[in-house]
Amino acid sequence: MKFWRLPTFWTLTVGLCVCALPGTSVLAGEEKPAKAEGTAKPKVPEELLGDEHVKEEFGVNEFTTPSIRKIFDQLDALGTLPYETLKRPLPDKAPPDRVLLSLALGELIADGFLVVQCEKVEAMESVGRGLLRYAKALGAGTRLSRHSQSLLENSVKGDWKKLREELSSTQHDVEAEMVQLRDSEVAHLISLGGWLRAFEISTQAVADHYTPERSRYLSRADIVEYYIANLETLHPTVQKLPYMQDLREGLEAMRPILDVPEGKAFTQAEVNDLRDKARLLSLIVQERMAGK
Repeated sequence: MKFWRLPTFWTLTVGLCVCALPGTSVLAGEEKPAKAEGTAKPKVPEELLGDEHVKEEFGVNEFTTPSIRKIFDQLDALGTLPYETLKRPLPDKAPPDRVLLSLALGELIADGFLVVQCEKVEAMESVGRGLLRYAKALGAGTRLSRHSQSLLENSVKGDWKKLREELSSTQHDVEAEMVQLRDSEVAHLISLGGWLRAFEISTQAVADHYTPERSRYLSRADIVEYYIANLETLHPTVQKLPYMQDLREGLEAMRPILDVPEGKAFTQAEVNDLRDKARLLSLIVQERMAGK
């Protein structure tokens, strides 16, 4: 079945290829058992590949992740976003759990794109400092320090185009560090976290100002299927984490709602259901960050 393609909202900020060291996982800190048959990395939807996948030395391989920026570019198609409704309190510290930290970093990058989309100068400082704090905890602070400063400077200048570029570079540089650490799972978890927050924002925006046309921007069962398949390739220790199991179940519950014929609009009730499910998925990460 073909799925209706969105213009650009689904481009999570950081698409990168990560070359993993066979048999090891920095996330889990132990050797991986041989992969079960059928657990090869799923293919990233073509329109979610960042330009760096084609232009740079990494290329496109089994460790390539969707680009957060390309996911968020599609927010433009939804028009003006209600920032006061969509914003959330940002955590003031990085969690010690590396898996959770990776998901949270992806969500924070998505928050940065929301700030840029809504041109909220005063909100960029907390996002920039948070990105640096999370990146340092992952071991990528050196690369991110210059982006954090640039985010602050360009927000004051009101250079929103430059800010989008800096946010995109943030994901890319963190993932580049993961290449050096041979940690592919971090890159994929960052991408998942960014998508979770981006989908929460988009469903809320469409639910608040519903039209059949706007609802069509949510019809991306292929992206949900990609992330479900990708979770199956993570280290067994990671898959068994309670909140990772909750994420998997939430994605599975969302898939049949999104699996609609090409061009079909969702009803207001269906959009509301998607909004509620997206909110619960994002809360799995946010509440865990808050120690709940």
